[in-house]
Amino acid sequence: MDVCPEVSKLQARVADVESRLYGERRPRESRGGPKIADGLMRIQNTLANIAGKRERIKILYKKIEDLKKYLDPQYMDRLVIPDAMKLEFILAEEKYILEHAALLEQLSILQPFLDSEHIKAVPGHASKLQTLSQIHIQQQDQSDEITEETKRLLEDYNKMTVLLSKQFVQWDEMLTQMEAANQVKRVLD
Repeated sequence: MDVCPEVSKLQARVADVESRLYGERRPRESRGGPKIADGLMRIQNTLANIAGKRERIKILYKKIEDLKKYLDPQYMDRLVIPDAMKLEFILAEEKYILEHAALLEQLSILQPFLDSEHIKAVPGHASKLQTLSQIHIQQQDQSDEITEETKRLLEDYNKMTVLLSKQFVQWDEMLTQMEAANQVKRVLD
């Protein structure tokens, strides 16, 4: 049996719908029940029989093209908006259109650069770039650690300097008191 590709695609889609509908279990056909396609065909045949018997429906089928035309959103625009108004719309957007035309021209000029071997080779360099990015992140982390360690050392240095300054002040006061006491002794002697 020679089946055209469209019919096989349709059959595959119906099989997909049936598998989604019935899940992993076997469809009704394995239990003797009808397939979805058979049910759809019966409904189509019934509708065709009803349409064939009714004159109004026959006329409607003949006018489907007219209906499609009337349902098209641009149909009303073609009827209501005159050509002069359309021209005004285009002229109102002239600046926007010219800007985008210039951008498209610039893009067409730059197109050879986009098609260059260097740009095409970018995916091949992605692993190298990722490696370099990881190294950069590691170096940034090390830099942060060194910065923190330097801050801690500076704080320790500042504390030590303050403590030494206080100690020197105390020693200076003690030395001044001793010198004053020594001068008093000399004066008394």
